[in-house]
Amino acid sequence: MNLLRALATVSGMTLLSRILGFVRDFVIARAFGAGIATDAFFVAFRLPNLLRRMFAEGAFSQAFVPILAEYKNRQGAEATHTLVNRVATLLGLIVAVVAALGALAAPLIIYLSAPGFSTDPGKFELTVELTRITFPYIFFMSLVALAGGVLNTWSRFAIPAFTPVLLNLSFIAMALFAAPYFEPPVLALAWAVFIGGVLQLLLQIRPLWKIGMMPRFDLNLSDPGVRRIMKLMAPAILGVSVSQISLLINTIFASFLASGSVSWLYYADRLMEFPAGLLGVALGTILLPSLSRLHADDKAGEFSSLLDWGLRLTLMLTLPAALGLALLAVPLVATLFNYGAFGATDVMQTRSALIAYSVGLAGLILVKVLAPGFYARQDIRTPVKIALLTLLATQLMNVLFVFVLPLRHAGLALSIGLASCLNAGLLYRGLRLRGVYLPQAGWTRFLLKLLAALVVMAGVLWFGAGPDHLWVEIGGLARGLRLTAVVGAGALAYFLTLFVLGFRPRDFRRRGA
Repeated sequence: MNLLRALATVSGMTLLSRILGFVRDFVIARAFGAGIATDAFFVAFRLPNLLRRMFAEGAFSQAFVPILAEYKNRQGAEATHTLVNRVATLLGLIVAVVAALGALAAPLIIYLSAPGFSTDPGKFELTVELTRITFPYIFFMSLVALAGGVLNTWSRFAIPAFTPVLLNLSFIAMALFAAPYFEPPVLALAWAVFIGGVLQLLLQIRPLWKIGMMPRFDLNLSDPGVRRIMKLMAPAILGVSVSQISLLINTIFASFLASGSVSWLYYADRLMEFPAGLLGVALGTILLPSLSRLHADDKAGEFSSLLDWGLRLTLMLTLPAALGLALLAVPLVATLFNYGAFGATDVMQTRSALIAYSVGLAGLILVKVLAPGFYARQDIRTPVKIALLTLLATQLMNVLFVFVLPLRHAGLALSIGLASCLNAGLLYRGLRLRGVYLPQAGWTRFLLKLLAALVVMAGVLWFGAGPDHLWVEIGGLARGLRLTAVVGAGALAYFLTLFVLGFRPRDFRRRGA
């Protein structure tokens, strides 16, 4: 398996999903703007989405895939299918109960996660209603994550990577065509979440059937494989989801700030998630199964070499993305969202949050590369300790940036960014101290060449973008054409500089385990 080709496949599907995600956000911003209705929906959707990332895509996948790869390599198809059956049964029952309890306890959940909303009874009740509709999403997505873990272990990356497209299509269709039939119209967005979850789960059935791993009901709590997964999963929830927990706590802070703060953070986070998903999620997806197989086969040298490959590729692609988000914050926000109810003030407020988020983009993506280095070896303690320290640092920075330095919602974004860098740094240090990762030769020359290319790209973007006020004054078509030209010129300048300095695509080809 060519990992660079697999990365291209996953990134390509993720790119499609992200593009549709921006179309989704454009449609939502145009229809609803940034106010009470969107604040209520984003808060309502954040908790089930957080649980999805923590339990489904986060802790569960990190605990499940290494053991699944071990079973596949050492115990054969029948034992592996039995493990899948028993894990799917237990997971389905647990998340069904969680979804039901979440719907019943929605008022308490909103009071705890967005206490500032309690001062506005209408806003609070709307958020509760939206939460009850969206909470079953965690059930559907947990089973989707299980299916994705199985398919990725069998090197079937395309379907799991394509799956999020269906949620975006559901959002777009409901916002465009169904919203007028709901009262209030924002309820259409909540039902879009529910429908999207169902569609994503249905998409997994045929691929699982083709590889002979379609789950069947088989409840066995004493199964040793299930018990190992549950033992790994419990602490991994915090270890891989610290940024999501920070986002939830940030929502609590933001609920006390000016109306629109939750929405400004959401739109900025959506822009930051574009490169994070395109590269970070894609790299984590393809690295974890390969690292798990290398660990199962006791190939420590190849394990370290694969991590080195992932880190170099991450820095080469992430640093220009972070610089681009910071320098083109206003052009990006204005081009994508400055329509209808989303005004110039919203553009500038979202810009502040996006620049703050960009500080930590590299750290956020590096975490997705470094964390699998621990989880593939079934080492849970180290990431958990690091996660606890990072979470504490995030909240200290929240207090500093919001209450001591009046950065308001931008301070919340900055704390997330800086904490991601701290998390990545501590994970890197942990791998080095344990001798799991040994950097290969040539890192100093590699970094100097990246720095030179970034300087050239920054100059092109700076002069190409022009003054900020221009982007809120010109029409949408003109914005789109100009932004495309500026981004294209910056990317060309960056990669051309790297080419002149000796970088070649073949240098990053890599065979998987």
